Formats: sequence, structure tokens, C-alpha cells
Amino acid sequence: MEITPKAINFAEKISKIGDLWQPRVVAEMNDYQFKLVRIEGDFIWHDHPETDETFIVLSGRLRIDFRHGSVVIGPGEMAVVPKGLEHKPYAESEVHLLLIEPRGTLNTGHEGGERTARNDVWA
Repeated sequence: MEITPKAINFAEKISKIGDLWQPRVVAEMNDYQFKLVRIEGDFIWHDHPETDETFIVLSGRLRIDFRHGSVVIGPGEMAVVPKGLEHKPYAESEVHLLLIEPRGTLNTGHEGGERTARNDVWA
């Protein structure tokens, strides 16, 4: 059976996300997931001991804090957080992000808690 790829419209998908800090998987490639998320305010300190994490800003400005500094990225920019590096995303106003990480990676790393998102495919 032949499958025809389809376009994924980021703005359309993000408009359907009601909750902040709850990434939704919109596509998979090999063992990687592409997740869209709306964020605002402060997140929790966490890390991902087994994998890097890619943040791509679609709109807004994101600051990613580290224990010894921070990086600010805007629309059309990205940052890769190396595995094991503790970090805390922050958005003064709403930011729309595309995250790329291996299938099964939790948004809160091993910290868990009420902000841990389900990790399922959302078409």
C-alpha cells in the first residue's frame, strides 16, 4: 500500500491546542517525534539524561535558562539542549514551539509532576 505524504500546517494545529505546556505530537520520523506546544510563563528545572532536545520557535521569544547562563531564541531560530544539561524554559508572553526529540521523551524529563504531558500522536 502506497502512502501519500500530507502537509502539516503548524498554525492550524497550534490553534487546536487549548492547554499551555502540553506538547502534541504532530508527526513522527524514524524514532523521532515532532511536537507542537504553546507556552507562557515559567516551567520547571529538568533534564533529559538520554537525549538532546531541539527547540524551534515559530512565534514569540523563548528564554532557556541553564544553571550558568541562558539563551534567547526568536521566530525562525532554534537551540539544541545537549542531553543531561539541566534547563528551564521561560516565556514572558505566549510562544509557539516545535520540539524535536526521540519518541517517548517526556517534557518534564525524570522530574514528573502535574506538567508532564501525555506522549501520544495527535493528528
